[in-house]
Amino acid sequence: MTSNKPYIVRAFYEWIVDNELTPYIAVDAHYPNVMVPEQHINDGQIILNISPESVGDIVMAGEVIEFNARFGGKLEHLYVPMEAIVAIYARENGVGSSFVVDYPEDIEDTETEQVKPEKKGKPSLSIVK
Repeated sequence: MTSNKPYIVRAFYEWIVDNELTPYIAVDAHYPNVMVPEQHINDGQIILNISPESVGDIVMAGEVIEFNARFGGKLEHLYVPMEAIVAIYARENGVGSSFVVDYPEDIEDTETEQVKPEKKGKPSLSIVK
């Protein structure tokens, strides 16, 4: 079964815009294939204003959101897989929805292998005075 996240994100986006509020998304910047300006990432996340007045050429088709936005006067093309979205909400009142980010299994396996400590023999205890 396909993920329901893209449908929920699009529905909340339309609902927020229809109510003349400002849609923001929180994105897990470490998710595979996310393309956002790195200098604006804080604690592994980036918050993006995706209102029609703030972005250009926004496309929410299928499993991604793509759009152009200006950061410090520089035009950037952003690419956000729907599965990387942590939350969508209205800036003015915080109403929206949050999501769990599920990393693809092959990514989790390679990251877990890198973090595993090397075994250095049998563990032992000693008395410290």
